[in-house]
Amino acid sequence: MPLSNTSVRMAKPRPKTYKLSDGQGLYVEVTPSGSRYWRLKYRFAGKEKRLALGVYPDSAACQGA
Repeated sequence: MPLSNTSVRMAKPRPKTYKLSDGQGLYVEVTPSGSRYWRLKYRFAGKEKRLALGVYPDSAACQGA
């Protein structure tokens, strides 16, 4: 299920970093300090990688661009 703007804004910080999945490897990472980061998980040459796409809501990723 795709993430909504409301669900990301309402995400509360927890003692450990956690993820809100959007599908196809895209997710928002919520840190204990309350920061939210867009990340993309993918595989290259058989190894799992993570790409940082930007900070929520400043990133164009949250606007669908």
